[in-house]
This record gives sequence, structure tokens and C-alpha cells, in this order.
Amino acid sequence: MIRIRNFIILLLVVFLVSNPAEAQKVALVLSGGGAKGVCHIGVIKALEEANIPIDYIAGTSMGAIIGGLYAAGYSPAEMEKIVTAPEFNDWLSGQIDPKYVYFYRQPYPEASWMTFKFHYDSVLQTQLPTNIVSPVRMDFAFLELFASAAAAADYNFDSLMVPFRCVAADVDANKAIALKNGDLGSAIRASMTFPFYFKPIRINGKLLFDGGMYNNFPSDVAYSDFFPDVIIGSKAANNASPPSDDNVVSQLQNMLMEKSNYNVLCESGVMIEPRLKIVNVIDFSHTKEFIDSGYVAARRQIAEIRKFVRDSVTAADRAATRKAFNDRKPEYNVKNYTISGLNEGQYQYIRRLLQNAELRRRNKKDAPLPTSLERVKADYFRLLAEDRLKHTYPKLIYSPTLGGYELNIQASQENNLQAEFGGNISSKANNEVFLQLQYNYWSQMAASMLANAYIGRFYNSVKLGGRIEFPSRIPFYFEAYFVGNQFNFMNTTNTYFFDNKTPVYLERHENFADVRLAFPVKNKTRFEIGMDAGRNRDDYYQTNTFTAKDTLDITFTDFFSPLIAIEINSLNRKQFANKGTRFFTQARFVSSEEEHIPGSTALNHTGYDQVHAYLDFGISWENYYRKRGIYTTGLYAEAKLSFQRLYDNYTASLLASPSFAPLPEMMSVFQPAYRNPIFAAIGQRNIFTKLSVASPSITAFSTSG
Repeated sequence: MIRIRNFIILLLVVFLVSNPAEAQKVALVLSGGGAKGVCHIGVIKALEEANIPIDYIAGTSMGAIIGGLYAAGYSPAEMEKIVTAPEFNDWLSGQIDPKYVYFYRQPYPEASWMTFKFHYDSVLQTQLPTNIVSPVRMDFAFLELFASAAAAADYNFDSLMVPFRCVAADVDANKAIALKNGDLGSAIRASMTFPFYFKPIRINGKLLFDGGMYNNFPSDVAYSDFFPDVIIGSKAANNASPPSDDNVVSQLQNMLMEKSNYNVLCESGVMIEPRLKIVNVIDFSHTKEFIDSGYVAARRQIAEIRKFVRDSVTAADRAATRKAFNDRKPEYNVKNYTISGLNEGQYQYIRRLLQNAELRRRNKKDAPLPTSLERVKADYFRLLAEDRLKHTYPKLIYSPTLGGYELNIQASQENNLQAEFGGNISSKANNEVFLQLQYNYWSQMAASMLANAYIGRFYNSVKLGGRIEFPSRIPFYFEAYFVGNQFNFMNTTNTYFFDNKTPVYLERHENFADVRLAFPVKNKTRFEIGMDAGRNRDDYYQTNTFTAKDTLDITFTDFFSPLIAIEINSLNRKQFANKGTRFFTQARFVSSEEEHIPGSTALNHTGYDQVHAYLDFGISWENYYRKRGIYTTGLYAEAKLSFQRLYDNYTASLLASPSFAPLPEMMSVFQPAYRNPIFAAIGQRNIFTKLSVASPSITAFSTSG
């Protein structure tokens, strides 16, 4: 009997050793919540410190971003670094990083305030914007963060470091869908596309929005897809409050967002609810505070979680798992570009543009070598800076055949008609209205044609012409314009006639054509070769004492002027900049013929003709280097050296001379003291800027000393 009993005990021990109890499976569910959702990082940090296993993860919106980062192999410390970096806020600005902007392709600054773009066959069709925030920087950031993890998982979310699900809204089918495979960055981008803030994207032909519209806490997805033993929830959101009579946002939230069930849907479940202040969806100014709140709330729930979770994962084991997954990520070597959504000519234009950028870097004509992601990023944003594409979405897909990645750009052409409106509002007489109409053509070559006009008491102008872009190995553009200007300085005088020491009646008419051939020299430098030719006419009195019977002096100047110019420009605004540098230098040869027709007040009543030929040099520099709140300090310097000869009279000589006008207002007043063929000036610029955080409006003014 003893032997039989010992034998049974031995069999039982062997059975138990060879068949251990099945390990528990723990799912972490992260809610949406906009900027508040960064608190999930603190929750994950606390769970890791307590050695709580995270076997599955599911999230919506901001919860999808944080959950996706964790599933992609990022540690809590790395995630916190990402969301607290200045670049994270830049994603929401929609502005392309200035270091990627190709300055030489930028149009010359004009007085527009608003731009309206439409297609020639739908001029009367109203086109409302579909998003407040431009997603171009965020889209590429998601590509950088998630493309290698998706490749390592072979585009199956179950094969990520932690199996992952995120939820998006299919508004056509009026339901939530759980994304479980494909491009990880695209899935997360779809899940956080809050209506009207961000532009929706298509996945498998479906237009997808923020998953929080139908399911802001996907515990049901985690339960049905993973069958976990324990669910830990992190809640950073609530259902919308009842709509307010005078609050459009609350009305839209109630119309668009279904009530979500914030329950863990599991008997063995714990909900973590950090205490978070109410902020705007994209207000990330409290990120560190929210992360700390999530950490504290999770730490308080560890004892409750341990009632259900027996297993532990040591820091060493978790680090080994993370390293093993990250080691599987293919390096970012981009072997090919593909572009969809454009016609064949546009496709070839972009291919040449991107290929030529790579050839210029290597100075070879052989097949492209693997390209780093940083170079691809520079090319991609340089392409967007041309303003030819209305919508773009980049995806980086790993190709075992190529042995590297293929960049696919889903694109659509920008509308080819563009109307602009603007001007100047002033308490003086130099109020202006600005109107412009531009047509853009784009196929294997790109061209634009425009017509604009300034209308006002002091200044009237008409400009007609166009530009042709050539995406050759050394890219360049050719442009030609006809310009007609009229300046009436009489309308800007603020003094009585006989007390004014300047000519009280002065009109200038300029009619000329200019042509330019421009090349880039790095991103911020433009080199130009050009020529101006035309006729100026100045009507004036040489004295302040005249009667209605007196006739005006008239000076005609017919001129021809070839030139070369170099401009380096990194200013952040076309007027009243408070960041960046601008350097401009120009050399001209001027050949002109002066014809003077004396008026009744002239000292010499004999007509006068003279030919002038001279060199003219100019240089200017401005730099903004210190910013404190709304105040920015800068320096401005300018110098002119012109070898022009004197004209027939003093006033005509001044009119032909360069003027020093460091402030825009100075251009509207004829100031003899600031006109001279040779001058040099340097002074301090003081910029006061009021920036509205709630909207993109900027108010600024400057002073010079």
C-alpha cells in the first residue's frame, strides 16, 4: 500500500510539474481624450514599475497613439520624451519645418490676407475646409515612429511587441471598426482623426475618422479579440455634456460622438481614472502634469490590481523582450518612390524632382543607392512646399524583394485657380486693396500665370506675367512680368503746401518688364540673373510756390538694366518677422536715357536729353536674435553704392536715386534726406507681436532705431 501511495504521489508531482497552471493574460485598454490622453504614459510607467504584465493593448484616439507606441517597442521614458519634445507641438502647427522649405521656389511677397483655391470647372461650388490643423507634419512623424515596427511585425498587429488593436470610425457604415493589420501608422492616424481638426484618411477604400465617435473605450474589442483574464482600463475622457445653446463645439460633440461605455467588461478588471483638468483637444501645454497624474492614479490602484494579477514581469525580462523586438526592425533605407493619384505627367515631374535631388547629393548618374529617412523627409517636405499638392499622405512599406522600403505618396493635385485678397488698412491716405488671380498648370513641367492689382489713393499697380519651373538635375525657373506702377506722393503729405520743404506735387509712373532666371543654392538661398527694361515718368513742381496756371516738369527715363542677385532668407513672416535672417545683395548695370521737359516753374526752360550708363550695387541684412515674450530684438543694415550722374535738376536727381526706407510707412512719403546714390545705415529693430493661441491670427508692429 505504501508503495502504491508513493507511486500515486510521484505521478501527481510529475503531472503538476509537466503541466503548470496556464499563465494569466492581462489586457490594457486606453481611452481617447485628446491632449489629456498622454496620462496613459504615466499609467504604463506605474504598471511596469510594479512588474504588472501587459500582454495585450487596445486604444482609441490618443489612447491608440500611446498604446501603439508601447506595442511598437517604445519604453515609457521614450514615449514621454516624444510627447514633451518641441517637435510634438510642431506636428499640430501644420507648418513645414523651415529647414525643409526650398526658398527659391517661393513667390515674391505681396499683400494678400486670404487665399481661395478652386477648379476652373467648379468656380461657383463652395469648398469648405475639411480640417483646421494641417496634418502634413504629423503624418510624416507617424511614418517615422511606426513604419519599422509594422515591418518587423510583417504588418500583423498580433506580432508587435505587444498584440495591439485600435478603433476607427467608418462614418459611411455608421459603425466602429477595429484595425488589426496593415500599416500601423495609418491605423493609428485614422483612430485619432478628430472631425474638423484633422483630415480623414482612407484605409482599404473606407474614409475613417476618430474611433471615439462610436467607441472611446474599446474594452469590448480587447475582450472579444484577446480573451484576457484581466482587463486594466485607463480613462482620460468622459461622454460629452448636454449641448449648450451658445456653444457650437458642445453641439457638434453631441451630434458626432455616441455615448461610450466606460466599463472594463470583465469581472477581473480595474479602472484607473486620473484627475485631469479640462483642456482643448489639442492643448498639450499640460503634458508633464497629465503624465504625473496618470502615474499617481495607477500607483494607487496597484493593490487592487494585485487582487487579480498574480504573475509578474521583471524589468530585465521586459527590457529583453523590447530589445528583441526592436532588433527585428529593418533600418530605414528607402529604395523606391511611388506616387498615386496624379496623372502621368505630374508623376514624372515628381519622380524627376526627387531623383534629381538624390543625384545632386551623390553627383553620379548611376542607379539610386539606399536613401536615409532624413533625406526622404527633406525631399518630401520640399515637394509639399511647392504648393502643387492639395492632399498628400505618405506610407513607408518594407519590401523584402527590394531589401528596403518603398515610399508611397497618395496625392491629389491642388486646385488650379487661385484668388487672393488683401491690402493695407491705415489711418493715413495709403490704404490699399489688393486683388490677384492666378492659374497654375502642372504636368511634366509646371507653370503659373497671374494678374494682380493694387488700388488706392497713394499707390496703384497692375502686374501681368508668369513663371515656368524646370525640375532638371539643377532645378531652375524662368519668369517674366510686365508691371505698371503709379505713386501719388501728393496724397500722403500731412503738411500745408507752403510750409512743406519737399515738392508738394509729385507723381511717378513706372512701366517696365522684368525677366528672371533663378537657381537654388542650398535650401535658403536663391541666385538670380535678370534684366529690367522700361520707362519711368515723373511729374513734379520744383518749387512749393505755384498756381493753377503753372505747368509741371516732366522727366522721362528709358532704361535697360541687366543684373545679378543673391538672397538668403529664413524669415518666418513676409512682414514684421520676429525670427530668422535675410541677406540680399545685387549688382546692376544701368543704361538709361533721360529726357526733361521743363514746366513753367523751372529755372531752365530749355529741354534736356542725356544718356546715363553706370554701375549700381546694393546690400541689406536683417537678423532677429533675441525673443522675450512678445518682444523681439533684431538688427537691420543696408548700404547702396551707385555711380549715377546727376540729372538735369535736383528733384529729378533725387527721384532717380536709391531711397532708404527701413519701415513700410517710409515708402509712402517722398523724403529727400533719405535719398542718395551712396549711403549706409545700421540700426536696431524692435518687434512686438501678439499671437492668439486660439486662432492663427498674428498682430505685430515694429520700430527701428
